[in-house]
Amino acid sequence: MAESASRKALLLSILDQAFSGRSWNGVTLRGSLRGLTPALALWRPSPGRPRIWDYLLHCAYWKHTVRRRISGGSIEDFPRSPANFPAVPARPTAAALRADIRLLEAEQLALRKTVERLPVGHLAKRAGRWSYLEQIHGVAAHDGYHTGQIQLIKRLRTSATKR
Repeated sequence: MAESASRKALLLSILDQAFSGRSWNGVTLRGSLRGLTPALALWRPSPGRPRIWDYLLHCAYWKHTVRRRISGGSIEDFPRSPANFPAVPARPTAAALRADIRLLEAEQLALRKTVERLPVGHLAKRAGRWSYLEQIHGVAAHDGYHTGQIQLIKRLRTSATKR
């Protein structure tokens, strides 16, 4: 039982480090969005490639999905569509960007609370192919992966505007 409790504590720490906590590897997902403007959030490195705004909605969707898989709720109740890479608002204003960042933060908080309440014995349960433990760890790794992409897009944009 103590081992499961420490696994759960570790999962919570990993979720925090990937999203907004202190991270040994540098910027977190939330940190990568600090100071973000609609112009930068909408910039594409090349035609058809995802934008920062696309990634922040995508990360919010997967936090929602993992949380719903664990809690038994419906993943269809995510407030944006389509699934996986929800559409950027038709009017991509600064207020709309702030609202979508708040959506991402709310999904992180809801996922964290779900993991806190999860009985330690349920970490091995499965929702589909993956255990709850694997999905929770996976969503944190997902944050790290997309944080890197966001940071790369920001650097590419800076380089493109210097030319």
